[in-house]
Amino acid sequence: MTTGVRRRMGVEERRQQLIGVALELFSHRSPDEVSIDEIAAAAGISRPLVYHYFPGKQSLYEAALRRAAEDLANRFTERHEGPLGGRLLRVMRRFFDFVDEHGPGFSALMRGGPAAGSGTTSAVIDGVRQAAYEQIMAHLGVTDPAPRLRLVVRSWVSLAESTALIWLDGRDVPRAELELQLVHDFAALVAVPAAYDPDMAAVLMRIMRDEPADGPFGELVGRLVSLVPRAPAPAPAPATRVPQQRA
Repeated sequence: MTTGVRRRMGVEERRQQLIGVALELFSHRSPDEVSIDEIAAAAGISRPLVYHYFPGKQSLYEAALRRAAEDLANRFTERHEGPLGGRLLRVMRRFFDFVDEHGPGFSALMRGGPAAGSGTTSAVIDGVRQAAYEQIMAHLGVTDPAPRLRLVVRSWVSLAESTALIWLDGRDVPRAELELQLVHDFAALVAVPAAYDPDMAAVLMRIMRDEPADGPFGELVGRLVSLVPRAPAPAPAPATRVPQQRA
């Protein structure tokens, strides 16, 4: 039998509760559309009490942003086992899980929310991008990447981000197709400079060496090969008649 008496939360516990409530609301609507009154009502406390723990909506938004950023950065963590293509595909699935769960908040974060342009927001976003970059480099087994490889990995992280934002606008392309396409995009971004640079060629060879034919990268190779028109078979040479000698 319950007494109906609410347990008093400690300061840090209440702060964490408010962050969780705000993050849940920001996940379904743009943070600009969520008021302090709504956050207070969802948390079951008064508006003045919210201000007791956070000076304003922006500070609460930034706290929620840091928690979401930590979650998003963790989505890029993957065990360094098995072919790279399969690892990246699992990473992309978890990345799009996050995008699905926090759609409006993710969009507001990347396009500009209540803290748009602030040093805190920029630092948090850059931290997620850097964490993703470091995870991919670790999967490649590279500790001192050459300039072209740094460019490729950072370009791919940006591509994943922009692809997710565009997908959220209408979800016109099946999510599973985009996840696989982004893995293929990574292979393509590595392959093009590999045609010009021996260091990148070595990275590509190391990646493809362990890739199975039925893996994401093997599938890409098969698709590309099928697009290359086959040269027509040479026409057989006309038969030459040997003249018969008269008796």
